[in-house]
Amino acid sequence: MRRQFVFLLSFFTSLVLFGDKAVSNEKPNTNTVQLAILLDTSNSMDGLIDQTKTQLWKIVNEMARSKRDGQSINLYVALYEYGNDGLSADEGFVRLVASLTNDLDKISEELFKLQTNGGSEYCGTVISEAIKDLDWTKSTDEYKVIFIAGNEPFTQGEIDYKVSCKEAISKGIIINTIYCGNYDEGVQTNWKDGADLADGKYINIDQNQEIVHIDTPFDDELVELGQQLNDTYIAFGYEGDEMKMRQEEQDKNAGTLAPEVLVERTVTKGSGQYRNESWDLVDADREGTVEIEEIPEDQLPEEMQKMNVQERKAYVEKKAKEREKIQTQINELDKNRRDFIAQKLAENSEENTIDAAMLKIIREQASKKNYKFE
Repeated sequence: MRRQFVFLLSFFTSLVLFGDKAVSNEKPNTNTVQLAILLDTSNSMDGLIDQTKTQLWKIVNEMARSKRDGQSINLYVALYEYGNDGLSADEGFVRLVASLTNDLDKISEELFKLQTNGGSEYCGTVISEAIKDLDWTKSTDEYKVIFIAGNEPFTQGEIDYKVSCKEAISKGIIINTIYCGNYDEGVQTNWKDGADLADGKYINIDQNQEIVHIDTPFDDELVELGQQLNDTYIAFGYEGDEMKMRQEEQDKNAGTLAPEVLVERTVTKGSGQYRNESWDLVDADREGTVEIEEIPEDQLPEEMQKMNVQERKAYVEKKAKEREKIQTQINELDKNRRDFIAQKLAENSEENTIDAAMLKIIREQASKKNYKFE
């Protein structure tokens, strides 16, 4: 058991793209899950941020293993921070950190940038902003959810939380509230009422509880496979090298939290939720977003620049096959790892932490919309 003292977040997934209207560049399909995480980053919330950073990949992996109508889902994550004195008072001490995106490295990167600073926590305001500014799908059949976590009264701020919560559910967006503190105190300060108004769940957690990490016999091999997986990425375009460096930096960030966090990130990279078609030629070719023969030579990696078109295509295909093989190995090892962890957890009481709380709620709510979990 150990606690990671590092700063935070976004499970609060989501999986980030910035713009005047804060809309996503990706268009969700019919098997979409949209998750917005709203985190209180006031002084008292260091533990919340630590838990979120540490458990981000675990939550993503749970979603990656879900299906609907036999098809894998597409997960989009957004992240807000609120209640921080470093934010603009004119904006209600609210900041969109990451819009709905499937760029999981971006979410991780932004979580590690979060820092706490005392402030005023306006729950109604941040919920209203998330409803208004994020590019939510219009479908009522898909799982659209907001998780808001904090420890101050839900009633603070000029925007009435009741109005915000009712507006959310009118658009099919469920709101789950996570109070960091005593259960009854959260009820008395209207956190439960906020969830009730938007068909959500209210729970309380101990944001300072130490995270229990379980070592397994499969961890070292999974980490090694994760490093091999990185070698199958072909950075292209003007930002390709920068994005490749970001991928490696987020590996390092995960490793600084705990070895098990890096393992969870490796599992994510072995899943269909980890997509990088904007800078990786293997993903871009698979998704059909580029024509290899049309990419300017100076936007290709050095090892491909002297190749002819057929050689370039063969090189990309070779890397794609290598990746598929490694991902298959990762998924097989992860199944054994999860079985091992499940056995160990059965011997211990349930954790009162953010990942345990969120995963339980997600499974229950998504199942009602025909999402199936392993």
